[in-house]
Amino acid sequence: MQILVTAGNTQTPIDKVRCITNVFTGRTGTGIALHAHQRGHDVILLTSHPEVVAEVCEADHLLNERFRVRRYRTFDDLHAAMMEQIRGQPLDAIIHCAAVSDYRAAGIFVPQEGTRFQEADAMWAGTPPRLHDVTAGKVKSDAPELWLRLVRTPKLVDLIRRDWSFRGVLVKFKLEVGVSDERLLEIAEKSRVQSMADLLAANTLEGAATWAFLGPLNGQYQRVPRRELAQRLLEAVEAVHRERQHG
Repeated sequence: MQILVTAGNTQTPIDKVRCITNVFTGRTGTGIALHAHQRGHDVILLTSHPEVVAEVCEADHLLNERFRVRRYRTFDDLHAAMMEQIRGQPLDAIIHCAAVSDYRAAGIFVPQEGTRFQEADAMWAGTPPRLHDVTAGKVKSDAPELWLRLVRTPKLVDLIRRDWSFRGVLVKFKLEVGVSDERLLEIAEKSRVQSMADLLAANTLEGAATWAFLGPLNGQYQRVPRRELAQRLLEAVEAVHRERQHG
């Protein structure tokens, strides 16, 4: 199979030297990509942390032309790379594990004279309140406070079928914080259907190091130990692919 795996985090630039990002390093996605390669598949890994390949793979000398790594940094980098790979060559499966920014920066502002933010009631004072855009290559640090405007980015996983017309096996990942297993599974299945994904791996931040739910497998989500996730996920991907190939 030809498999595309995304892993790691995206940076949201504030200026040319500052950014917002998240804590994920791509070890899960990289491990899945390496396991897919070990099972004989051709793999393209899009990751923000290519150095993790050497950390996870104890036998990197066994990697060959069937395992290609491409680095990205920002949301726009990943968007462009995914579109190029999906539109540019036949893929049998996409495993979208990357933790993608939900927002992008759309300006940095300081309150103009006579405008201030009242923390007690979360309201602006001033008639009318006004902000001044101070966006620059490197925003100066002399203002008493800065206001960063964030706007939504498109969900890349939702573009895979809708905009890029991918018809192979699609795997989505979903992470939640502080929810029960029951609630996580409700969110997971709704998310899978929204993205038209075949399979979804879901976990909570609190349990991410030890387990994940994977499904639907035989009509339900199964709780999988973290150490078995790559194997179980690839087995499920292969099964869906075989079913489609043989009708």
